[in-house]
Amino acid sequence: MLNIEEFRDYCLALPGTTEATPFDLDTLVFKVGGKIFALTSIATFGSVNLKCEPELAAQLREEFDYVRPGFHMNKKHWNTVLIGTGVTAAQLREWTRHSYELVRAALPRTVRTELETAENV
Repeated sequence: MLNIEEFRDYCLALPGTTEATPFDLDTLVFKVGGKIFALTSIATFGSVNLKCEPELAAQLREEFDYVRPGFHMNKKHWNTVLIGTGVTAAQLREWTRHSYELVRAALPRTVRTELETAENV
């Protein structure tokens, strides 16, 4: 399983990712193009909120007891993944990447172009 430092390193390695604590000093938020794709607690790293396509979100909740509707988020589009309850590092990376790609794809064309240009430099 990933620890908070490994999760942070993974998120920050995704092109154009920034991190911030806009809500409080404990809630670490990862964004691409100014839009959130992951949130977690710095202190406990007990769960991660990740954006997800609605059909996949429902499927994951049915299949895995450690995937729940997004806590304090739109339950249709967000899942909360409980850490230390069976989720593997590979699953967490895969679902984080899915969240990142989903958010990135929805960004305005100009922002996506800027990200692509920055990646190719």
